[in-house]
Amino acid sequence: MAFGLKRSELISWKKNVENGEIDFLTHFWIDDRFPGCNTVTKVGCSDIDKLKNWGKSYGLHEQWIHRDEKYPHFDLFGDYQKEVLQKENKWDQIEKFKL
Repeated sequence: MAFGLKRSELISWKKNVENGEIDFLTHFWIDDRFPGCNTVTKVGCSDIDKLKNWGKSYGLHEQWIHRDEKYPHFDLFGDYQKEVLQKENKWDQIEKFKL
């Protein structure tokens, strides 16, 4: 279950992803499969090769891409999520979600 994001943020992320940009969307998230994680960052891009190469630079495997038809993305959570957000200078998302 996702919560803690504005509709305008989701619309912007979708537009950027559809346009072949790498974009980040962080929100609160509850999933019993991942105890202790209460946020997730979706890093999306409709250009799969671009997304694969971006992921490689962080040690992410291409098989981890959620191959959504319109919005392919990686899901990042836990310490790895914070590390990537720091390296990408996404301080607004780190602060908003108190990562």
